[in-house]
Amino acid sequence: MHYWLMKSEPSSFSVEDLAAAPRRTTAWDGVRNYQARNMLRDQMKRGDQAFLYYSSTEVPGIVAIMQIVKEGYPDPTAFDRRNHHYDPGSDPRNPRWFMVDVQLKRRLARTISLEELRAHAGKELAGLALLRPGNRLSITPVEAAHWKFILSLE
Repeated sequence: MHYWLMKSEPSSFSVEDLAAAPRRTTAWDGVRNYQARNMLRDQMKRGDQAFLYYSSTEVPGIVAIMQIVKEGYPDPTAFDRRNHHYDPGSDPRNPRWFMVDVQLKRRLARTISLEELRAHAGKELAGLALLRPGNRLSITPVEAAHWKFILSLE
């Protein structure tokens, strides 16, 4: 099993949206970064777990745990002219963008803030991609030791 951190702005997609979805499951669509796309397409596997992380909020941080329930498949929003994720250069015969399906496992008892995570950057969370300067990826891998430590903060 692998672990991930998936960022979202709560105004775009929130834990409440995921909880309200049928079977608490939905597609993680709209990723338009090649490195993140490669993770969705090639590395995320059914059964992997991911932190749902809120970015661009007053208190950015981890709010929930999700599970990957469907592995990477072409993102149809790239082909839909009416969708704000539309990509005119994407071809359904040779898809450029991929997505996975995620299911809410549970909300965290509290938000584990970015500030709190940074407090452990020099030791327990050394090397965590989220804490690297300049990291702006919406999806990053999380090492098993980091996953376990972050959960201990809850």
